[in-house]
Parts: sequence; structure tokens; C-alpha cells
Amino acid sequence: SGQVVSAMAKAGVFRLGGTIVGTQAFRCYEGELGIRIGFDQSASTDDIDIASFERLSLALADTVEPPLAEVFSDLQFDPLPTIESGKTWRWRQTNRQTLVEFLTPSFEEDEAIRDLPALGVNAQSLHFLNYLIAEPISVPYLYRSGVLVQIPRPERYAVHKLIVADRRQGGPDAIKAHKDRAQAAFLIEALTETRPDDIAEAYQLACDIGPEWRKRISTSLKRMPTT
Repeated sequence: SGQVVSAMAKAGVFRLGGTIVGTQAFRCYEGELGIRIGFDQSASTDDIDIASFERLSLALADTVEPPLAEVFSDLQFDPLPTIESGKTWRWRQTNRQTLVEFLTPSFEEDEAIRDLPALGVNAQSLHFLNYLIAEPISVPYLYRSGVLVQIPRPERYAVHKLIVADRRQGGPDAIKAHKDRAQAAFLIEALTETRPDDIAEAYQLACDIGPEWRKRISTSLKRMPTT
């Protein structure tokens, strides 16, 4: 995963608004918060999720170089087929099964595939993602001499995990929901000790957005009595 993140950084993904989300971002909070996460199931994955705002990508009037399709081809990634012809937002590495996905916030009722012109890719749009990637922070990704990347603020990451955990229902999603709650619980505990105002403000901000947000957060917290 370090090789892939480094290649994307060299192409300009993070300079042009890309933000690492998911477990790869979670691992980066070790350095940001001065904590030890360990390597249990809540912190292990080779998959890499990159999110960016569609409007920002349109406004930048700049693009990655070389194109990401070329970067991924050099790293032996193949694009995964999608329902919409000509829309590519996921690549899988043939020899290691690492998956790279591109995401963007949805401000519509649907969660359709959108364009990220600055990154030269399409992206799956998702509700609630705008909260997660607003005001990202720059941190070193620990690979070789280090790679500068963008990740969400830890307090927003924690609260967002409470929301998405409630969105996952049954089957494989139940395992992912458990992982979401474990990551949220870990960060909330750490932030309560080191940055209590930050986690309190992030929680209140999400609750103030609307009843659906409050309901999903509350439902997850009911399954996390210690948190």
C-alpha cells in the first residue's frame, strides 16, 4: 500500500485535493495523536480509499501527471468493470488483491458515479462524506522516507464511523460495521484524553445537521455502552 500511496502522491493526488479515508487514514493517527494502534482486525487492510470534492476538482483547473490510469497500470492494477460504461472508479492489483477506490460526497438524493477531473477518474458518490473530508489535515504516511498525504481530522473520522456503521446491514457489511465501531471507540477514547473539545465539537456539529444524522449516531452508540 505504501508503494501505491507514494506513486499517487508523486502524480499529485493529494496536492489536488485527494484525501485518504478508511483504515489507511486510521493508521496515520498514530503519529497525529501520539498513540499506538496495533495491528488487530480494526486496523488491518491493504485497500486504499481516496475521497475528494467534485466541485473542488472542477475548480482547480489542474490534473495529475502522469494520469492515474497509467500509474495503476505500471503497478499492475486493472480497472474493475462497472454498471455504467466508461466510468472507472476502482482498480484492483492482480498479484496482491489491493483495491483502490475513489469516492466523492453526494449532495443529491442518489449516490451516482461522478467525475473528478483533477484526478482524471470517476468516483462513487456517498452521503455523509462531505462531513468527513471537510478541512483535512496533512500528515506523513510512513513509507520509506515518508510521503505527505491528506487525511480527515481524527474527531470527524470517529463521528463519521458511527454514522456509516449504522448504514451497514447484514452479511459482510456486519463485519465492516463492527470494524467501524471499533475504530470510532478507539479514537473517541484517545481524543477524550487529549483533545476533548475537538471531539465534543465534531459530535455536536454532526448532531446539529439533522435528525437522520442524530439517529444513526445514536443507534451506533447504543451498541457501544462504554463509549
